Amino acid sequence: MADQGPFIAATRRERSRHTPVWFMRQAGRSLPEYHEVRGVGSILHAIKQPDLATEITLQPVRRYGVDAAVLYSDIVVPAHAVGFGIDVVPGTGPVADRPLRTRADLDRLRELEPDDVDYVIATVEQLAAELPEDVPLLAFAGAPFTVGSYLIEGRPSKDYRHTKAMLHADEALFQNVMERLASSAITFIDAQLASGARAFQVFDSWAGSLGKADYDRYVLPHSRRVFTELAERHPGVPGIHFGIGCDHLLESMNSVGNAVLGLDWRTPIGDARARLGEDLVVQGNLDPALVLAGAEPALAGAARVLADNRRADGTQHPGHIFNLGHGVHQDSDPGVLQAVVDHVHDQTTT
Repeated sequence: MADQGPFIAATRRERSRHTPVWFMRQAGRSLPEYHEVRGVGSILHAIKQPDLATEITLQPVRRYGVDAAVLYSDIVVPAHAVGFGIDVVPGTGPVADRPLRTRADLDRLRELEPDDVDYVIATVEQLAAELPEDVPLLAFAGAPFTVGSYLIEGRPSKDYRHTKAMLHADEALFQNVMERLASSAITFIDAQLASGARAFQVFDSWAGSLGKADYDRYVLPHSRRVFTELAERHPGVPGIHFGIGCDHLLESMNSVGNAVLGLDWRTPIGDARARLGEDLVVQGNLDPALVLAGAEPALAGAARVLADNRRADGTQHPGHIFNLGHGVHQDSDPGVLQAVVDHVHDQTTT
């Protein structure tokens, strides 16, 4: 069998030549080569151009030598593709002029069909043909709650007041929204995996805004359905479950059938394994702010992450994918990220 590479090996807790590295938002605004090709207009317009989306996805692989490529896309692509009415506004994020607040609004969020995202499928097929065998393409989608929060709030929120109001005041409607978005995530990731992606991540970025009881009742069943149905369609394909500020939810988030649990910078790797088991495969978890602080703080932080992943015998736990605890900030210096990649690879070479 061809070398599957360090990323796939880590998802299986198999030792490889080094700890794999990739960065959430590794493609995009922090790279000068991105600005050279990006053009103007919404990111959703750029995503609809397979040649451009392929090039942008490949840029950080070429520059940094990361161990995985992540599709240049966005978590609101499915909702946009079915005509709900949402765009990504520069400097703000996803914005819906007519938020989802009533059952009539849910009618605007029809079921996603693969043909709705044929441009994404075309991009994935191109990338699968161009990437080396040992650098897998990662599919992704937003989890039902996080996507739902954008649709219900109408824009990024600090308090999720409308989402939580619907959750408690009209549970039936909220559950219907979650069901629709779970189906959308399944269809979206399934289309990517069927076209050549070899792993996937489900972003539940804002799940940490919920208490555990609310998460377990209103959100967990729908996220579990996403992972369960994808496992049935694509046996053995590893899935990553990631959220921000979710330390109080780790036990729940790790119960959905995920192969890997993504950690933000707040939860030490050792603490997560103490709670969830020594065999836990983790992804993370350098604070992105350290990259902004410069090479010396970033490398010191990377060394701490690697030390946190060390086992009692002094060796690196094989179930670790090095990443930031959130996405690359647009003001990040690519040279600092390159230094982090080189350090992780050099320090963990077997």
